[in-house]
Amino acid sequence: MIQPSDTTIWIVIAGMALGSFLLRFLFIGFVGSRPMPAWVLRHLRYTAVAILPALVAPLVVWPRATDGVPDLPRMAAATVTLVVGFWSKNVIAAILSGALTLALLSALTG
Repeated sequence: MIQPSDTTIWIVIAGMALGSFLLRFLFIGFVGSRPMPAWVLRHLRYTAVAILPALVAPLVVWPRATDGVPDLPRMAAATVTLVVGFWSKNVIAAILSGALTLALLSALTG
C-alpha cells in the first residue's frame, strides 16, 4: 500500500475543513436571514429522524465485533428499540431499552 506524504494529508485535511465551512456558511450565512419555503421546512423536519437509523443500521447488520456476521443480541436490541420507540414515541426510552436488551443478551450469550 502506498503511504501518502505528510503534505498530501494536510492538503486533504485543509480541503475538507474548507469544504465543511463553505457548506455550513451556505445555509447559515446566505440563507439564515431569509425565510425558507414551506416545502423546504417540511423536508428538513425529517433530517434528524433519518440520521440515527443511518448511523446505527450498519452496526446492527454488519457488526465489527462479530466480523460482519449478524447476531441475536444486536438484532433483538434493534427490534426492541423500534417497538418501544413506535409504541411510546419516546426516543430516550427507546434508546435505553435497546441498550439494556443488548447488554443483557450479550451477557447471556457470552
